[in-house]
Amino acid sequence: MARVIAICNQKGGVGKTTTAVNLGAYLAAAGRRVLLVDFDPQANASSALGHNAQLNSISVYHGILGQVSPEEAIKPSVIYNYHYVPSAPHLAGALVELVNVPEREYFLRKFINRVRHSYDYILIDLPPSLSLLTVNGMVAADEVLIPVQTEYYSLEGIGQLLETINLIRDNLAHPIRVTGAVITMYDKREHLSREVSKNIRRHFPHHVFEVEIPRAVALAEAPSFSKPIILYRPDSPGAQAYERLAKEIIAQEQLFSDTTAPLVASENFGNFNI
Repeated sequence: MARVIAICNQKGGVGKTTTAVNLGAYLAAAGRRVLLVDFDPQANASSALGHNAQLNSISVYHGILGQVSPEEAIKPSVIYNYHYVPSAPHLAGALVELVNVPEREYFLRKFINRVRHSYDYILIDLPPSLSLLTVNGMVAADEVLIPVQTEYYSLEGIGQLLETINLIRDNLAHPIRVTGAVITMYDKREHLSREVSKNIRRHFPHHVFEVEIPRAVALAEAPSFSKPIILYRPDSPGAQAYERLAKEIIAQEQLFSDTTAPLVASENFGNFNI
């Protein structure tokens, strides 16, 4: 069975899509079978993998509503063993269509469960908000990976996200766990970046990955060429950082095959002096 990991942060612009696309690429390069589910109506992850969305083209929206089979919705990327389910702007309509539907939180989970036996990793790129789409993504996932930009507002969002995760565990009886936090857009020359990184490592109540994803031009440029960084600039610092992150994720495989402790949000988390 695949490890299903939702990549989530309620704050926008923290590197969720960049992390989803490039982590998936390096997991595939390491020999794992990977599926990326783009569950953000902006469809940035889809375009970053070269998807050319056309009017009425099949997307994850059609998949979760049962209008097409998962096999019809899944597309191959240019990287071997790396597939994706594209998104489209009309996914936002699901927020309205599902609001009064029974078990509306489980549509994505039912879709993913039909294909999870075919992959080692399924990554879900979630929108930067707390909505029915985000709840669907968390209920579909076994784990949550939290990208944290090295800015103060990003820290405030993490405490809220941990509360949301605990609410999902308590109210929907879904034993989701935190894979860890990954520090993004890090610039060691900036005092703020160093202080935020230090405080996250000191106070975050779950695992924090050793690698720090740098603020890099190549990472920002790669989506405009519809390529993951592994194909655009594999020698760049950003590429090397995501390769290290993939290795750290793979190193967790044995750890996360066991039952982990329940989530408990730290009372001190979010109270920083920078």
